[in-house]
Amino acid sequence: MNELTLLLTLAAVHSVALLSPGPDFALVVQHAARHGRRSGLCIALGLSLGILLHTALSLTGVSYLIQQHESVFAVVQLLGGGFLLYLGVTALWASYQGWQQVAVAETASVALVHSPLQAVLKGLATNLLNPKALVFFVSLMSTLVPANVSLAVKGLATALLFALSLGWFALLAWWLSSSAMQQRLARASHYIDALCGGIFSVLGGGILLSRLAAI
Repeated sequence: MNELTLLLTLAAVHSVALLSPGPDFALVVQHAARHGRRSGLCIALGLSLGILLHTALSLTGVSYLIQQHESVFAVVQLLGGGFLLYLGVTALWASYQGWQQVAVAETASVALVHSPLQAVLKGLATNLLNPKALVFFVSLMSTLVPANVSLAVKGLATALLFALSLGWFALLAWWLSSSAMQQRLARASHYIDALCGGIFSVLGGGILLSRLAAI
């Protein structure tokens, strides 16, 4: 496989993964729909930075070592599962508060963040602490990227996956925060919180249960 084919293959596989619904997708939807464009774009940047780090760590072999070291990977699973479950519970609570006709400002403050830096860090943590993302990138890089590939190609691959991620998540956030979409989504805000909360809770709870069952 030549270098161009390698990069195109990585881009294609990663693009399919980006389009698949998951915690990253749900987080962008929740923030862009509830807090507008700036919050959604900051979440998109944080998620993309997490993907950049996952790619770099996988290409340098660090993620593989973490996955193979049972106790370290167990800590990653517990942290990641716990964080996703926390996101799920707070989103469900916000939805419940909404149905109880609590003020919108109070409801949003329970589950979402307000400053750009907080949103970036929340996106970064959501992606970086997701153990399934770690396994995905380890599998992707170990399967497609030869061990003797040049450092320049590794750098291009890292930049390419980051650019694709940022482009997709930013486009999603931009579309969801358009005036027409905001008017539609405003009426469904509590449903969005409930749906995203359910996704986070199921994923986080599943990770925790699988980890605890292995003890």
